Amino acid sequence: MKTKWLLSSSAVLMGLLGLAGTFIPEEISNILGIDPLPITLILLQIIGGLYLGFAMLNWFTRSALIGGIYNKPVILGNLMHCVVVFFALIRQLAEQFHFIFAILTLVYLGFAVWFTLVMRSNPLSNQSKSLSNT
Repeated sequence: MKTKWLLSSSAVLMGLLGLAGTFIPEEISNILGIDPLPITLILLQIIGGLYLGFAMLNWFTRSALIGGIYNKPVILGNLMHCVVVFFALIRQLAEQFHFIFAILTLVYLGFAVWFTLVMRSNPLSNQSKSLSNT
């Protein structure tokens, strides 16, 4: 299974969300219709920092052997993040539909399924198959 694509794409997505949360929290709160109170802005910046941390973790782990027991904390952390965000977005969509939330819900569902598949895969059997084909 191609984990490099998974970790690279999730790193890019989380990096973009992290940069946005860190540097333009006031604009994000205006787009979402939230009052830009100081507590809201600092929470958006903290969340942006968390996203940037996850992005860096995924980016620097993308070439490592991942799946099964290998790098399990990285996969479980990403899986937990994707599942929790997916359910939070589902709950928000049930209350009020917003196009951005609908797109993010589908993206997070895709990542949750992909991280689940990677967690249940055996990277060594995939590696031996690719070596025998050469």
